Amino acid sequence: MSNPTKVTGVILAGGLARRMNNQDKGLVLFRRRPMVAYAIDSIKPLVDQVIINANRNLDAYRQFGLPVVSDQNGNFEGPLAGILSAMTYSGAGLLLVLPCDSPLITTDHLHRLLKAGLNPDIDVAVAFDGERLHPVFLAIKTTLESSLKNYLGSGERKIDRWLMKHRMIQVDFSDDSEVFVNVNTLDALSALEGQSSE
Repeated sequence: MSNPTKVTGVILAGGLARRMNNQDKGLVLFRRRPMVAYAIDSIKPLVDQVIINANRNLDAYRQFGLPVVSDQNGNFEGPLAGILSAMTYSGAGLLLVLPCDSPLITTDHLHRLLKAGLNPDIDVAVAFDGERLHPVFLAIKTTLESSLKNYLGSGERKIDRWLMKHRMIQVDFSDDSEVFVNVNTLDALSALEGQSSE
């Protein structure tokens, strides 16, 4: 039985990172620290526990001292599979979710998402940069677990399509849209590292 007043932070690190030469993105260094470390630092102050969703290099992720939860099957079925595993594991009423490869996200950004997600009249709050949704940045009620299980069981994978089925609000980050840059390639990593760290 989930505790509706608890919040679990979920860091998605379960992908194959094909465009990153199959390196595990969360463990790739950005300014001399693994990218997952930035996600941990930004989410930890806001939640009751943090878990990492990973399907490879599990021992390396356990070095961060957090529970590591893998997808329920080994097929690398995308972020929704990681979210479902987190829902099953956490026992919290709300998940605050972010990917491991967006090192510019801060606690303040995530707090904005969390605040929206705590609204009892909605199921999910999703980041919106003024032009498009960023559906792996979200606060989501764990009451959607059976809906998500059925969706994945039907062979569907598209995260946006599933989110639209529920009471969803967009959280406006158009004032700070560049924070959603995610590092998908080694070139993108170099470009981001070359920018000012202000």
